[in-house]
Amino acid sequence: MKLNDITIKDIAERANVSKSTVSRVLNDLAIVNPKTRKTVLEAAESLGYQANVFARGLASGRSMTVGVVTQKIGSPFYDMMMQGVIQGFTGTGYSPIFVDGQWEQSTELDVIRTLMGRKVDGLILLGGDISQKDLEQLREQIPTVVVGKDVAGWEGQCVYVDNFSGAYDATKHLIEFGHREIAIVRGIIHHQDAIRRYQGYAQALADASIELDPDLVLDGNFTAQSGIIAVNSLLMRGKSFTAVFCANDMVAYGARLALQRKGIRVPEDVSIVGFDDQAESSYVSPPLTTVRQPGVEMGVVAAEGIVQLMQGGTCEFPVMNAELQRRESVARITSR
Repeated sequence: MKLNDITIKDIAERANVSKSTVSRVLNDLAIVNPKTRKTVLEAAESLGYQANVFARGLASGRSMTVGVVTQKIGSPFYDMMMQGVIQGFTGTGYSPIFVDGQWEQSTELDVIRTLMGRKVDGLILLGGDISQKDLEQLREQIPTVVVGKDVAGWEGQCVYVDNFSGAYDATKHLIEFGHREIAIVRGIIHHQDAIRRYQGYAQALADASIELDPDLVLDGNFTAQSGIIAVNSLLMRGKSFTAVFCANDMVAYGARLALQRKGIRVPEDVSIVGFDDQAESSYVSPPLTTVRQPGVEMGVVAAEGIVQLMQGGTCEFPVMNAELQRRESVARITSR
């Protein structure tokens, strides 16, 4: 017998109960004697029965799916968050549907409309750049959780780290090692994470009475290529710097490569700090000093929270800690 051909009637005959009893057990529609429930479930398992989730969703008004909008599928950090989402849904009966917003507001809105058309029961937005107005409209239509952004008025529906304090600690670490000429390669200029990290960098300089040099502020886009371009720009202009704070680890990888190609040693000549603490950052040469974002944990709590919202409850997310991981890419400054 093919698995897809197994019916409630087959299970009822195997368990020696009525079809209505099987239906009640499989759909949790009513209280059933525990012994009878056990018999039905064992019969279903022995036959290799697989529930038709779509049909069950039509009956219950739920699809048992959650739309997850990520950014740049293949990005190591977003991969960590997606793995966390998968873990968080384990055992809940819900399945995630992943789509890619590609850091484009119009693309994000298009994929969200597609997910809504598929009748997902909830939405998890990983990062992204859609407007507050669009977010409010979404929340009115469907349970929604935002990850990686602190949205005003969305207390209890946002999972995020303290990007300001993480960047402050990273910059302060460089200052404590004697660095004064600290360049920064920012992320996408209008993205909240990039803004908060830049603010943390600037505040750390101010608190150490170091004047911020606009010529050491370079724009990037969270990619390794932007790290290469930024460092090459500094070198071509002959701009003096002893350290680079990068918007994320990918940018840091690019910055390190650009320095290496010019024969500049890390950290002996220039120190580098990243942000995210991707799995690879412990193993690059030299191991990267970076700020750890708990990507997997963020995905787990987002999944757990959206389940609570979809079931009519509420959720409360703590602000995640962004912890500095001190490794070998930072050296104490020596006289130049």
